[in-house]
Amino acid sequence: MDKKNALITGNSSGLGLGLSKVLLARGYRIFGCSRRGCDLPGEVVDVHCDLTDFDAIAEKFEQLLQGIETLELVVLNAGILGEIKHISKTSLDELQQIMEINLWPNKIILDWLLQSHIKVDQILLLSSGAAILGNKGWGGYALSKCALNMLGRLYAHEFPATHIASIAPGLIESDMMDYLCTQADSEEYPALQRLRQARRDGAVLSPLQGAERILETLSRLKEFESGSYIDLRQILAPDEYQALIEARNRV
Repeated sequence: MDKKNALITGNSSGLGLGLSKVLLARGYRIFGCSRRGCDLPGEVVDVHCDLTDFDAIAEKFEQLLQGIETLELVVLNAGILGEIKHISKTSLDELQQIMEINLWPNKIILDWLLQSHIKVDQILLLSSGAAILGNKGWGGYALSKCALNMLGRLYAHEFPATHIASIAPGLIESDMMDYLCTQADSEEYPALQRLRQARRDGAVLSPLQGAERILETLSRLKEFESGSYIDLRQILAPDEYQALIEARNRV
């Protein structure tokens, strides 16, 4: 039986690495792209790629996916948080730096996939609840993820045979979570208090748990219109999701 192929960006750490591990265990062949590289054993094809070097992306993907005709799953995961601060105090240069990692490389990759004629079954864009909550302090990150959601909706028109979804995976342990829970000012930015309480309560998932959650919902995501934004808690924990939405006007 032929192995399934998965493409994952930002697979050297965090959720991207967790997804690589879980998919390998499920018999997938992994094609990865990251700045640091991924040294997992098994069927992993990996290239070092700085996604802010826009001119190099196409060449790297030609190298990575040479001879590949089908991708069952594409996860565009790479991204950064930026600093939690007032949007009025966030410079255009800072916003542009976030967009140059969280948004524009994904457009380049989607364009490359279109012209490659590789058959792609499902594409996931890693979004965040920040994209719709608009909480104080999340400026550049929230803007980039909101734009990413619209990018997925627009490209859904151009990938008629592919299901595209922008997904919020929930709270995942990462360097980003460390910053949010230990360095950013939770008095000035009250939404951080919810994250810190979730961590104390053991409600923050490990990268492996987050990866399992995503794979658990793959088929159910296709019940939504292609191009949709979906918080996985809508599917797996609707009461928790409703409480999150109701809380946004309080923080």
